[in-house]
Formats: sequence, structure tokens, C-alpha cells
Amino acid sequence: MKLVFSDRAVADLEEIGDYVALDNPLRAMSFIAELRSACARLSAFPEAAPLRPELGEGLRGQPHGQYLIFYRIADGVMRIERILQGNRLFPEAD
Repeated sequence: MKLVFSDRAVADLEEIGDYVALDNPLRAMSFIAELRSACARLSAFPEAAPLRPELGEGLRGQPHGQYLIFYRIADGVMRIERILQGNRLFPEAD
């Protein structure tokens, strides 16, 4: 299946890389490569990840470490919509 990244997902990758680079610039580059590889692997079995209707119509989510990869499938294309740190979506309850 064809894999594409939304502009926002590309920006997410840049932000993640910048954040990781604060502590370890070399790790930042390898981690971004890992995230991109995880997205590519998902495109082989895109329907394996569960739908997340509470977050958006047709949206699927797959964890990768502390991050969640969100994507949609349409017309033979898997579009990565966002890549977010899990705690940004689900803050701890008071």
C-alpha cells in the first residue's frame, strides 16, 4: 500500500527529533528513522491497528514506544496524520 505523510505528521517528526536531540542528537536521527520504518511496516498490514472513532472518523492508531502513530486508509493509500507522544493525548487524571 502506498504510504504518505501529512504535513502535520512531518512537522511532528521534526518536533520529536528536536526534542530527542536536546539529550542525544545521534539518537534523535536514529529514532526518527525507527518511526519512519514503523510507519512503513504498518503499510504492509494497515488494517491491523484498531480504529479510534473517538479521535476521528476512519482514524487508526498504533503505538511505537511512547508514541502513537495515527493514520487513515483511503483509495489504496495509507496517510500518516499525526505522530504524538501518548501522554499528550491522555493526560493523567487529577
